[in-house]
Amino acid sequence: MRLYSYIVRYDCGFAPNPFFGFCTLATCKPNIRKHAQVGDWIVGSGSADRSVRKGGVLVYAMRVTETLTFRQYWNDARFGRKKPNLYASLKLASGDNIYRWSRRRKAWDQLPSYHSHIDGSADPRHVQRDTRVDRVLASTDFVYFGGHGPIIPHKLRKYGGLDVVKTGRGLKVFSDADTNLVRDFGAWIDSLAEHGFVHAPLDWSRRR
Repeated sequence: MRLYSYIVRYDCGFAPNPFFGFCTLATCKPNIRKHAQVGDWIVGSGSADRSVRKGGVLVYAMRVTETLTFRQYWNDARFGRKKPNLYASLKLASGDNIYRWSRRRKAWDQLPSYHSHIDGSADPRHVQRDTRVDRVLASTDFVYFGGHGPIIPHKLRKYGGLDVVKTGRGLKVFSDADTNLVRDFGAWIDSLAEHGFVHAPLDWSRRR
């Protein structure tokens, strides 16, 4: 069991997408999507940027319960509501189920979404980056706080010289082969007595 930690710089409900009973990571973070397995933790904490000031705050934590290919994700009725509609509510506009395989073009079609150009046309840069890892992570065992999460405890920030919070770009990976940090992080999440979607994404307040 591993724990992958990174900073959620843009918290808009797209990556991750915590709606309709599943927390999904279907875009961005290709290294996490490539390597994370069922049972692993994905942890996103807030940005310390002066415009955000959420450093050390838990944005979300998901324990992976399922992995899918993009085609499986697209065709699975459970995730149909995660196909975005940019002209609907913020919740529906944030959909991350955006890639459909085109047999005619033998390439990925990208739905108008937060990864498209402003006119709704596909953004090749995002298409290439997202689809180079044909893998979606899904979880029914998650908690999503947006910008209103708890401060991650000091004991998990100074854990025998380890800090569960990632600072800057990239990610941290922890394994129970080296430390009990993963186990203790999971125990802390369980102690919060919160589950699923708790609060709206931080960036929503800036879009209204």
